[in-house]
Amino acid sequence: MKKLFLLTLTLIGFTTLNAQDISDNAIGLRLGDSDGFGAEISYQRALGDNNRLEIDLGLRDGKGYDGFKLAGLYQWVWHLDGDFNWYAGVGGGVGSYSFDNVPAGFDDSETFFFAAGDIGIEYNFDIPLQLSLDARPEFGFGDFRDDLDFDIALGIRYRF
Repeated sequence: MKKLFLLTLTLIGFTTLNAQDISDNAIGLRLGDSDGFGAEISYQRALGDNNRLEIDLGLRDGKGYDGFKLAGLYQWVWHLDGDFNWYAGVGGGVGSYSFDNVPAGFDDSETFFFAAGDIGIEYNFDIPLQLSLDARPEFGFGDFRDDLDFDIALGIRYRF
């Protein structure tokens, strides 16, 4: 019991000592492969001094194919040095895709769910601009997306 108390006290101290002011809101693009969904519209909302919610929406519409992917992540943010931060998070999402040009009798659409993690680094400029680089492993739950996918992306956001 004493070890659990000390561990809890250490974790609380670590998070409060490294707390910094993060932007209340940030909106922009997350540019990665995202398993065929390409660029995502990305929104971040601060929930406290060192945590936030990130919501990403990827849309894809092309000849014979369309779909969407919506991800939500809860992130913890830690100060590194100067205007550099690093962050980690967990979350999940839902997506759907449909192929238009398929042979008769072939089921061409699916809605899928996924669990995701996130780890990355970001730089906040003196102007309201944020650049980030992150990695997001995703565990899919669906007929087509039923494995581990790994997405690396560059984020460009306007902070306000």
